[in-house]
Amino acid sequence: MTSLILRTATRYMFPPLLVFSIYLLLRGHHLPGGGFVGGLTAGSAFALYALSFSVAAARKLLRIDPFDMIATGLFIALISGLPPLLSGEAFLTGIWWEIPIRPSVTVSLGTPIIFDIGVYLVVLGVLLSLVFLLAEEE
Repeated sequence: MTSLILRTATRYMFPPLLVFSIYLLLRGHHLPGGGFVGGLTAGSAFALYALSFSVAAARKLLRIDPFDMIATGLFIALISGLPPLLSGEAFLTGIWWEIPIRPSVTVSLGTPIIFDIGVYLVVLGVLLSLVFLLAEEE
């Protein structure tokens, strides 16, 4: 597609869409959102880029093969279920760790966010592999 308006809008909208997808990912284990919605948002940003410029340009911008992203996401989701097993709980039970940053500031990190990161990568990889495959067919 050679639309100057679409290319210009994509250049300005691509970074905010990716930042918003990370926001949705990190927000998801406490409020609505998470890896699935974040992955769809990131995938839509790359799909818009592929539509505006080309699939080759979107692949170059991504720098990672979507199938490798799917495999990595599945591995991360699987790894998130191991800490509960090691502590005697059921697989994929949420376990939280309190990490002190300063004496008055602590950050809680848990297995649900690790699982959400895996889901994010799987959804992004599946969506991009489908979009790239359909866009390359002519």
